[in-house]
Amino acid sequence: MRAPLSWLREYVDLPAGETGRDVQAKLIAAGLEVERVEQLGTGLTGPLVVGQVLTIEELEGFRKPIRFCTVDVGQANGTGEPQEIVCGARNFSVGDKVVVVLPGAVLPGDFAIAARKTYGKTSHGMICSGEELGMGDDGTHGIIVLPQEYEPGTDAIELLELVDEVLDIAVTPDRGYCLSMRGIARELATAYGLPLRDPALLDVPAPNSYGYPVQVADPAACDRFTARTVTGLDAEARSPIWLQRRLQKAGMRPVSLTVDITNYVMLELGQPLHAYDRTRIQGAIGVRRAEPGEKLTTLDGTKRVLDAEDLVITDDRGPIGLAGVMGGAETEIADHGAATSSTEVVIEAAHFDPIVVARAARRHKLSSEAAKRFERGVDPQAASAAAQRTVDLLVLLAGGTAEAGVTEVVTPSGPHTIAMRADHPDRVAGVRYGRESVVRRLQQVGCDVYGQDELIVTVPSWRPDLTDPNDLAEEVIRLEGYENLPSTLPQPPAGRGLTERQRLHRRVGRALAGAGYVEALNYPFVGDEALDHLGLEADDPRRTAVRLVNPLSDTEPALRTTLLPGLFAALRRNDGRGEHDLALFETGLVFRPTGDEATPVRLPVDRRPTDEEIAALDAALPRQPRRAAVVLAGAREQTGWWGQGRPATWADAVEAGRTVAREAGVELIVRQDQHAPYHPGRCAALLAVVDGQETLVGNAGELHPRVTKAFGLPERTCAMEIELDLLERARTGALQAPHVSAFPVATQDVALVVDASVAAADVEAALKAGAGELLESLRLFDVFTGEQLGEGKKSLAYALRFRADDRTLTAEEASAAREAAVRSAVERTGAVLRGA
Repeated sequence: MRAPLSWLREYVDLPAGETGRDVQAKLIAAGLEVERVEQLGTGLTGPLVVGQVLTIEELEGFRKPIRFCTVDVGQANGTGEPQEIVCGARNFSVGDKVVVVLPGAVLPGDFAIAARKTYGKTSHGMICSGEELGMGDDGTHGIIVLPQEYEPGTDAIELLELVDEVLDIAVTPDRGYCLSMRGIARELATAYGLPLRDPALLDVPAPNSYGYPVQVADPAACDRFTARTVTGLDAEARSPIWLQRRLQKAGMRPVSLTVDITNYVMLELGQPLHAYDRTRIQGAIGVRRAEPGEKLTTLDGTKRVLDAEDLVITDDRGPIGLAGVMGGAETEIADHGAATSSTEVVIEAAHFDPIVVARAARRHKLSSEAAKRFERGVDPQAASAAAQRTVDLLVLLAGGTAEAGVTEVVTPSGPHTIAMRADHPDRVAGVRYGRESVVRRLQQVGCDVYGQDELIVTVPSWRPDLTDPNDLAEEVIRLEGYENLPSTLPQPPAGRGLTERQRLHRRVGRALAGAGYVEALNYPFVGDEALDHLGLEADDPRRTAVRLVNPLSDTEPALRTTLLPGLFAALRRNDGRGEHDLALFETGLVFRPTGDEATPVRLPVDRRPTDEEIAALDAALPRQPRRAAVVLAGAREQTGWWGQGRPATWADAVEAGRTVAREAGVELIVRQDQHAPYHPGRCAALLAVVDGQETLVGNAGELHPRVTKAFGLPERTCAMEIELDLLERARTGALQAPHVSAFPVATQDVALVVDASVAAADVEAALKAGAGELLESLRLFDVFTGEQLGEGKKSLAYALRFRADDRTLTAEEASAAREAAVRSAVERTGAVLRGA
């Protein structure tokens, strides 16, 4: 909403020295979003005067029409002689009054005017258009042609009100009353503590039985309809300059006198109006719902097929307007200069249901100034005053005659009242205002307040957003000043904090980030195509997904059952942008329905749900385990002066699983596996002991070539996915910090020959079991196969580190522990010490 400061001063006697910036600060403190203050006429200096065109000479031989004019500017040029001006516009004639800027003046944009030779003539000034003066478009795109009553030499800067300040206010949906000068002026009067001259306080004649006939068939959607008739309008009357300028400053284009007046009153009072050419209306005006298939051509020239929910204005022929949104073309007021101008009009000032108007505007994709106001709430009590104000202006400016008939169809309704404790704003804000301040502020808003400790507040008709005590508390708090609210940090109760699950989630994220992975956050949606690309079998549990009723995308209508497709998409996107060495991770929920979920209950909205209802709702949810996943491609270590790099392999994916497990205090068991979407020969099963049993907690490895091709991923892409909830259950006791011994380590290497079918993890477990408590760590550093070992054999070389907490180990102690580890491996796996 654009509000000229000069217009606001008509309703509030602001101090003479107050600028737009001062007013902006006051309104912002009162809770309005004043985005900027536009300075009109900045840098404009005269002489800028009214001139009368005396002669026009058409200049020939140029690419475009050029005219050499003489213009009477009175004594503004110091001589009284006609001013010679070259102009290319065609929308004025000899005898017209125009706006002339003389040499020495400066137009907006620092455009200095001087005499200059052009098109073979010397132009002493310029005949101005509205756009050149910063007035905006008046619809003609040409020279300003003024009414004949202004004398040549009259100061045009003052006449056209070119110097002003305009407040640009972003009106929030709950402040619909501020889409009017009346509403903004009320806020301004309250902010300054000054009285308001309410423009809606008019003497309005009582309704009678001989007004224009109106029939309202849907009183719930249209609870008030006022109709007034004005006849004998001057067909040649045009909007005066002051009216045009106010519309332009408010962001509207002047059209014709009748339309301009209805727009002016809408801006002034906030009540949308519509004027019908009475000669084009057939029979009584009606308000009803549209019949399916009915059609209406609106004022924008579009033929629209109406919906049964649309509220329409009708006459005997059918719809003549879309109620609260836009009028119809068949009863449109003719512009001045038309072949048949409108001399008799019927003024409509009605109040429509906000939801009905909003739905119709969106249904037809038709935004209008009227719909913008109706859907935010219009003062129903202002309809009669707005109709009267329109009639008065038509009589004053167009020479019309107001007919005595006044039609007013009203659905009876009482004022809205709210019961509120006098100290409720105090409890909401944490500040003691006191009853007197609360009552005073509510009265400034326009409320009637009665009572002592328990207040009965009658809400004004222009504030439909005030519906409960909290709304009233907000009004008190904002008028008392948000800046006066104390800043108090909340004190959390003792013993609260992150849950163990949340701590694990954070530790895992930090550990993976420390290992060089970058977190990628993806939407939790998946489609059948992605599941097909993963190569899942028809009976794979990951294909059983929760389907959404209103998915964001038709291609991803279900909640994800695995984190991998989202990470694959992120990897593909980054690889396509030139980042080829990638390591991404994500932690989040997956959704795994069991089929035993109950039908969810619909919770009530008029009360707090019971514990049983909440429990029933929880029972309808699918299982939602939290998981962590990584995906790698390209180089894991870069090549540089320090040496050769290496590509990411399945071993890095397995190590990522171990990194996650270490944060949960769990040691993984790694075995060979076959599990989609991994390569069958490069897939590891990640197991942990959960509740005393080995349990699959995840998988890692290199993706199958068909999967990388289907997803458009780089070759040899690797991935890992692990379930954090199972790792949390696998942990026994509190997470222990590592113990660092001050005594030196004793290192022993051992190479064992085993059958190729024996898993390295089994050999490792056997070595650990035999080495005892002195074993600090165990690492496989070499795998060898060859003819010298025999067919079907492999050699596994391990580095064993022994250390004691209380002493330095002797060579005999370290060797004894090594031999015990080897004996255990021989007994459990059939291993043979290499070289023995």
